[in-house]
Amino acid sequence: MSFEIFEKLLSENTFKWFSKEWFTEETLKSFSYENPIILYGIFGVPFLFLLRWLIHLAFRDKLDFAFPEKNVKTSWVTLLRVIPDIFMGLFVVCLLIALARPQKTNEKVEQWTEGIDIMLLLDISESMLIEDFLPNRLESAKKTAKTFIKGRFQDRIGVVIFSGEAYSLSPLTTDYKLLQAYIDEIKYDLIRKGGTAIGSALAVGINRLREGGSKSKVIILLSDGDNTAGNIDPMTAAELAHAYNIKIYTIAVGKDGQVPFGKDPFGNTRFVDNTLDETTLRKIANIGEGKFYRASSVSSLKNIFSIIDKYEKAEIKENRYKDTKDYYDIYLIWGIVFFAIWMLTKLTFLTNALED
Repeated sequence: MSFEIFEKLLSENTFKWFSKEWFTEETLKSFSYENPIILYGIFGVPFLFLLRWLIHLAFRDKLDFAFPEKNVKTSWVTLLRVIPDIFMGLFVVCLLIALARPQKTNEKVEQWTEGIDIMLLLDISESMLIEDFLPNRLESAKKTAKTFIKGRFQDRIGVVIFSGEAYSLSPLTTDYKLLQAYIDEIKYDLIRKGGTAIGSALAVGINRLREGGSKSKVIILLSDGDNTAGNIDPMTAAELAHAYNIKIYTIAVGKDGQVPFGKDPFGNTRFVDNTLDETTLRKIANIGEGKFYRASSVSSLKNIFSIIDKYEKAEIKENRYKDTKDYYDIYLIWGIVFFAIWMLTKLTFLTNALED
């Protein structure tokens, strides 16, 4: 073994090559082994020396002496003759560990993607307080939107809220925790003007996306009503989105018929008639080359966001860097040390002088 290897081992930062830590269970288990099957040979080492001792016992030369039984004594000194075998065994064990090639690998993974720009347009009009979704449509939409945001990776997401007017709650950002905090603070009375300004909401979302440089741009519009406010026609806004290569998904929220809506003066649940004209939202999705969805329950709303999540996934690329370090040389040095000690013991009285 070259002098450079010894010099490298002496400069180990963890512990020196001669440290007993190399033989602890924790250290040995921390390695990955290139040839792990060789390690099974360690279990055969005791049987190898037992076999050697039996053969030696059977075929060694014997001299018969007649001693009175009272003169036959057993001395602990005779146990010293097993010392050479112990060092030979340690040499074989170290050699097997070295041949198994213990290693440690540090793997670094870098992930990146071009990402997608997504604007969430959320209706917060008073009708979103209807309780056909528990606790109501608005809270269910907020919770589902937060789950959707949590599942994205490096996509820039912004939020627009609207009722009688449209307001940009958050510009495009990858700070998902901040986005979720903004969504938590959404209430139906953040915009005082009543109504449902779908066209205005689309215009605000388009303006935000137009400023971004992403190749993929998506609007997700969630509403439970017709366009009843604002000064921009929804179809005109959809055509504008199409011109900017912005895809539009529309989600109509709510059930038709009798739906619970607050309490009457006596504290009883009040029911109102609800109808939803899907025509406008369908046309917007068609012009925006996206899809229209109808959510009549919390579970269906979650499924819709899951579907959109799968549709609008950017390809995630990654680089993996592996830094592998070998430690076989440490056990090889230990093996050489044990072999040298075994050779020395062969030259001493321990080998022959203590034979029975």
